[in-house]
Amino acid sequence: MSPRPIIAPSLLAADFARLGEEVRAVQAAGADWLHIDVMDGHFVPNITLGPDIVRALKPHATVPMDVHLMIAPVDPYLEAFVEAGADIVSVHPESGPHLNRTLKRIRQLGARAGVVFNPSTSPSVIEWMMDEVDLILVMSINPGFGGQTFMHSQLAKIEALRRMIDASGRDIVLEVDGGVTADTARLCVDAGATALVAGTAVFRGGPDAYAANIAALRG
Repeated sequence: MSPRPIIAPSLLAADFARLGEEVRAVQAAGADWLHIDVMDGHFVPNITLGPDIVRALKPHATVPMDVHLMIAPVDPYLEAFVEAGADIVSVHPESGPHLNRTLKRIRQLGARAGVVFNPSTSPSVIEWMMDEVDLILVMSINPGFGGQTFMHSQLAKIEALRRMIDASGRDIVLEVDGGVTADTARLCVDAGATALVAGTAVFRGGPDAYAANIAALRG
């Protein structure tokens, strides 16, 4: 039997006019983490949240804040997000010249360090630096917008990364983001994922539906 996955609702799908209330509601409904998508309109074609929003939400958060930085260059902003309250900071290999240095810096600042794989990014990027990685995030859509359809081609990548993690002997979280629903969640967990990011699938139906939505993702 597969282990119970970590559920990280993506605040990108929440009601932005009442983010503090939304954070409290999904936590009460059983969320394990809060996933915060940061987009700069340059690395990806959208603009979302900055460190001030993370700082404003931190007092409402009783679970880890999982911050996904879709910005380039990423290095100048690491400190601001960790100081604002990010517990996990994940970056794309394409967002800076030296991924190893970036991950080391995230850890020096006191957060856990994650690497994000776009659909076209090869797992080989981290083959020689697994000791620097606390989390791996597989994008099962092209990053930049919520509500996209799950790319089944990424299941093989999840399986490959699961093998890499197991071979390393390290306790690295394997997270999936993009088109995660009750149906695709099971496919991801069966492929080796241990954490699931879901936006629409969690926030659909309003606060009264959050607990049932999260339970459905756990299967």
